[in-house]
Amino acid sequence: MEILNYINNQWTKPSATQYFDVINPATGQIIAKTPLGTKADVDSAAKAASEALPAWRRTPVNDRVQYLFKLRNLMRENADEIGRLITDEAGKTFEEAKAEMIRAYENIEVACGMPMMMKGEFVEDIATGIDELMIRQPVGVCATIAPFNFPGMIPFWYLPYAVAAGNTYIIKPSEKVPMTMQFIMKLIEQVGFPKGVINLVNGAKEVVDAILEHPSIRAVTFVGSTNIAKYIYATAASHGKRVQAQGGAKNPVIILPDADMEMATKIVADSAFGCAGQRCLAVSFAVTVGSARSTFSEAICDAASSRVVGYGLDSGVQMGPVINAASKSRVESLIGLGVKEGASLPVDGRGVSIPGYESGHFVKPTILADVPLGSEIAKTEIFGPVLSLMHVETVDEAIELVNSGQYGNQASLFTSSGSAARKFRYEAEAGNIGINIGVAAPMAFFPFSGWKDSFFGDMHGQGMDAVEFFTQKKVVVERWPKEWTRKF
Repeated sequence: MEILNYINNQWTKPSATQYFDVINPATGQIIAKTPLGTKADVDSAAKAASEALPAWRRTPVNDRVQYLFKLRNLMRENADEIGRLITDEAGKTFEEAKAEMIRAYENIEVACGMPMMMKGEFVEDIATGIDELMIRQPVGVCATIAPFNFPGMIPFWYLPYAVAAGNTYIIKPSEKVPMTMQFIMKLIEQVGFPKGVINLVNGAKEVVDAILEHPSIRAVTFVGSTNIAKYIYATAASHGKRVQAQGGAKNPVIILPDADMEMATKIVADSAFGCAGQRCLAVSFAVTVGSARSTFSEAICDAASSRVVGYGLDSGVQMGPVINAASKSRVESLIGLGVKEGASLPVDGRGVSIPGYESGHFVKPTILADVPLGSEIAKTEIFGPVLSLMHVETVDEAIELVNSGQYGNQASLFTSSGSAARKFRYEAEAGNIGINIGVAAPMAFFPFSGWKDSFFGDMHGQGMDAVEFFTQKKVVVERWPKEWTRKF
C-alpha cells in the first residue's frame, strides 16, 4: 500500500525525503513505508481546512451529520478489511482489531446527535425588554495526533464531534501504523465530504511540531506517553490552542478475598494481556488483600502461562506481538529490572520464538510477583503483557497504594461487597473506575477522563466533553423595543 496525504479531497505525495518502515510486528516484514512529511504538508492541509471552514460551519447541523451516518455505514461494511489492516500493522488479534472499531462506530453514532448536543440557552427579560442567549459555534480548524496502539478507534474519539459541530479537521496518524487511516480516508472520500473538511497528513516530529505551531489550527488532541503529552500540551497551549493530551498509565486492580476468583482471574488476564498490554486502560499491577494472595496468584499465573500467542490472523490466537523490536527490548529490559529489584518471576515471557514467525516481536504474558512497594518497576509504565503482583493486608492499605502513584487513568476493584465497592469508588484517585470490570472504558456518551499525569487539559474526549471542546460559547444580549429607559 502506497501511503499518501489526503488534502482538499485530493490524494497527494507528501514533500518527504525520508521514509519510516512500517513493519508487521508478527512477521518482521516491511509492509509499507510512511513518508515523513514536512511543515509544507501541514501548511497545505491547514490552508485547505481554513478555506473549507466558512461554508462547512454554515452547513446546517442536520446536513453535517448525514455525512457521518454514511461514514458509519461504510466503515461497518468494511469492518473485516479494517480489522485485517489493524492486525497486520499493529499486531492485534483479528477479534481485538474488530472490537476496537466498535467504539469508533459508537462515537460516530453519538456525534450524530449533535443537533441536540450543541443547543444553546435562552432567557427572556433579564431586564425589561432585554433577552440573553448563549450559542455554541465551532472553534475552527482542529487536529488529532494519533498513537499506534488503536489506529482505527482513537481518531474517532474526536473527529466525528469536531466535524458535526462545524469544524474542519486534520489527522496525523502514527508513522508506525498509517495503513488503517489510509483505508478509512478512502471511505471518507466515498462519503463525499466537501473539499477540505477532513484532511490526512503523514509524518513524524516535524509534522507534529508544525501542527502545534500553526496559527490556523485552533485545537489539538493527542494520545500517547506522558512525556510527549506534556510536550504537546505545553507547546500547543503556548501557541494559543485548546489541547487535550492523554498520557500514560499504571493501572491498578485490587483483589479482595470475597471476590469471585474465577471471574476476577479471567477478566484481569484479559485486561493485562489483551492487545499485548499495549493500551492505556490495561491492568498493570494487581494488589491482593489478605487471603486473596494465594488463590489469585496461582490462578493468574495459570492464565498467563496458558495464553496462546501468535499472529493475530491465525485461528485460536489470543495475543499478538508488541509493536516493534524496540518495544520488545524495552519490555524485556523492564522485566529484568523487576527481578533485579527483588521481584520473583513465576511466569517469564522473554526470549519467545513462535514457530513460523521467528522474526516477530513477541513477548509472552509475564508475571512479576512480590514486587517491592516503591520500586521502580512498581511505578513505571511497561506497556507490554506484564502484570505485577503486590500484597497488603487491608483495603485501606490497598487504596493508599493505588493513590500513591503519579498516574490516574484507571483503577479497578474485584469484590462482592457493596460497601467496599462504594468506598473504593469514592476514594480512588482515577478518572475511570471499574468495579468487577477489567477495562473501564467509558461508552461514547460518557467522557474518557484520566486524572493526574494521565491527562493534560480541561475537557476530555467523547460525549458532551467533546462538544464543549470543539465549540466555543458566545453570549448575546439583545434589546429590540422602540423605547427604553437606559442608555447602555
